[in-house]
Amino acid sequence: MLTEGTDFYYNEAGLFVFTETYHRQKGFCCGNGCLHCPYNFINVPEPHRENLLKEKHEAEKHGEGTTGRSKKI
Repeated sequence: MLTEGTDFYYNEAGLFVFTETYHRQKGFCCGNGCLHCPYNFINVPEPHRENLLKEKHEAEKHGEGTTGRSKKI
């Protein structure tokens, strides 16, 4: 069973977003380019993976926790 606030949250647009905790418990990258992927998008096909890594790096460089992307489930 998923727990809101631990496994997922709803962003300001009302979209369902999985947390890093959820992804770590899952144990692998699903390849969908999830916002909080802790696996550096290892299973996301190029060139999308490279773009996601650049976004993540830029967000971290500017002190942002996330890139603001979200995936509608």
